[in-house]
Amino acid sequence: MTAPSPEDHTLLRRAIALAADARASGNPPFGSLLAGPDGTVLAEEFNTTLTDRDITAHPELKLARWAARELDAATAAGTTMFTSCQPCGMCEAVIQWAGLRRVVFALSGEQLLDIRPGSGRPPVPQHGPALLDEVRPVVEGYYR
Repeated sequence: MTAPSPEDHTLLRRAIALAADARASGNPPFGSLLAGPDGTVLAEEFNTTLTDRDITAHPELKLARWAARELDAATAAGTTMFTSCQPCGMCEAVIQWAGLRRVVFALSGEQLLDIRPGSGRPPVPQHGPALLDEVRPVVEGYYR
């Protein structure tokens, strides 16, 4: 993995400015943009979880959904997402499903926790797997 280039830093500064826009609008301070291989900005978003009353309105998720909807697979595979903070697990999964090439972030998730410790929410217990014989025929063969 190569270190971010000076050109990457320019686009990352724009993502940080979008984070400032999010904060100024009363939302958590996170911003992201998606750039093509030549550095052209294709789309920008900032966090709107509070103003949209949508806990999934993270900028990374919104951009990955946009890319999956608006770009063909080859174009998506040439993009880079620049984001003010390392994507959370939810966003990381959607970025991967959208087929984006790479992510460059300013603040790591660990560094974010140093600034804002924990969510204050307890982990949700998960139980399983269960009923494998019943679910297997429903799923088997779909991913061929």
